[in-house]
Amino acid sequence: MLRLDDLENGYRLWQDPEAFCFGIDAVLLAHFGKLRAGDRVLDFGTGNGVIPHLLAADARDAGISISVTGLELQKKAAELARRSVRDNGLTDVITIEEGDVREASKRFMPATFDLITCNPPYLKADGGLKNASDARTIARHEVALTLAETVREASVLLKMHGRLWMVHRPFRLAELLHLLVEHRLEPKRLRLVCPAEGREPTMVLVEAVKGGKTGLVVLPSLPVYDAEGQYTEEVLRIYGKR
Repeated sequence: MLRLDDLENGYRLWQDPEAFCFGIDAVLLAHFGKLRAGDRVLDFGTGNGVIPHLLAADARDAGISISVTGLELQKKAAELARRSVRDNGLTDVITIEEGDVREASKRFMPATFDLITCNPPYLKADGGLKNASDARTIARHEVALTLAETVREASVLLKMHGRLWMVHRPFRLAELLHLLVEHRLEPKRLRLVCPAEGREPTMVLVEAVKGGKTGLVVLPSLPVYDAEGQYTEEVLRIYGKR
C-alpha cells in the first residue's frame, strides 16, 4: 500500500514500502554541497524522486532557479516519482525519465549537466541472489548498475568543472576514488558519516569536479546520533528541524 510522507519542506512524497523507501543517505547527499543559480542537475537512479524534491526545496529557499532530471530504471518507481512531482506543483522544475543509467550518455547530450547526484547500489552483485529483478535488490546490489558504470556516465555527461555528489560505503572508498580520478573527476570534498561519536563510519559523502585541480578536503566526521540516541544538532538542521 502506498503512503504519502511529509518531507517537512512544504513537499510530500509518495512511497511504496513494499519496494524501497528513501533513507538518511539520500537526505545527507542532497544537502552535501551548495546549489548554484541555473544549475542543470541530473539524479542517477532517482527512485521515488526524493533527491530532486529536496534539491528543489533548497533552491526555492535560496531564491535561485534550477532544473532537475531524475533518471530511473524501474517503471513503477518512475511513475511514483512523477506523481509526487505533479502533486507538489514542480513540473516546471523536475522531470522524471525512465531509463538505464548505463546508457545515460546516449539519452542526454554529453557535457550538458552542472551537477550529477547519485545514491547508487552499495553492494556488488552476489551470484547467490535469488531475485535480481526485485526492486529492493536493484536498489542495494549492483545487478543493474556498477560503480564503474556510474562514474563513467557521470564523467561523460558533466560539463567541464561540473560537480558529482555521491554517497557510498567506506569499504569501497578506495575503489571509488580510483575510478573518479581515472575518469577525470577530481575528488575535492569527502566526509565520513558515523552512527555516533567514536563509532566506525557507515557512509561516505564525496564531491568530485570534472577537470578539477588536485586537492582533497576531508571534512570532520558527521555523527548521526548523540549519546542519548537522538539526532545530533547538525542532522536536525539538515532535516530542517532546527
